[in-house]
Amino acid sequence: MPTAQTMKRTPDDENEIHDVLTFQDPGQCVVTPVAQFAPEIALAVTDTLRDLVQSAHRSPAATTPDEDGITRAQTFEEGDVYMLAAPYDGYEADRYLMDFYDVVDRNICSRMHLHTGLRFVRMMTGPDTRIRVSSLAPILITDVAGVTTFRPETFPDDHPDVPAGHQRTRYNLIVPPNSWADMQVPRGVSHQFNAHGPHAVIDSVHPEESIETFRERMSGYKMMAQTIFLADEQPPSDSCRLP
Repeated sequence: MPTAQTMKRTPDDENEIHDVLTFQDPGQCVVTPVAQFAPEIALAVTDTLRDLVQSAHRSPAATTPDEDGITRAQTFEEGDVYMLAAPYDGYEADRYLMDFYDVVDRNICSRMHLHTGLRFVRMMTGPDTRIRVSSLAPILITDVAGVTTFRPETFPDDHPDVPAGHQRTRYNLIVPPNSWADMQVPRGVSHQFNAHGPHAVIDSVHPEESIETFRERMSGYKMMAQTIFLADEQPPSDSCRLP
């Protein structure tokens, strides 16, 4: 039975770049609006989860490799992460929490990127906070009559992180304040998250973490090594500003 091809040129490279002009998405992200909450409820949820991530980053146990070689507290371009549930023999999935950086506060955006394995993410926002989700492929929205209570705003623009004289369309979706929205990200599909405001969290499930680590011949569970970027450097916040 044939195995899936590797995507990384250098397995442990944490800043591998692919050409944005020649890249073609093999699929599309799908977003499912879940629920909206009263501001005080949304704030309690997001701040509790953010505090958990930050506690992990202060913990010697979470910031050093465990007996399986897993470091649970890691850092990504979009924020600090904590591996809430680790994979183990016979169970390939794991679960991360991410405490988003506020891109306006830091004046820097995350880069468009893709992953060597599929992802499932729940995006959660609190008061005065939105998440801009972008992809080089149109983002599909699940709308179930009688169940879906809100529909995120969407709009296209010109992707700013391309060489001069070239153009690619970027497709965008806005998760509004005090909301939950789920997103299914197929393996190798481009995406980009940027939080505007201080209360934003992602709960991310990686259903093939052990498989992709083996497939790509990586030496460990490192989120950055399981990422391929479509830009050389992180751009300033103007490139992901909100209308």
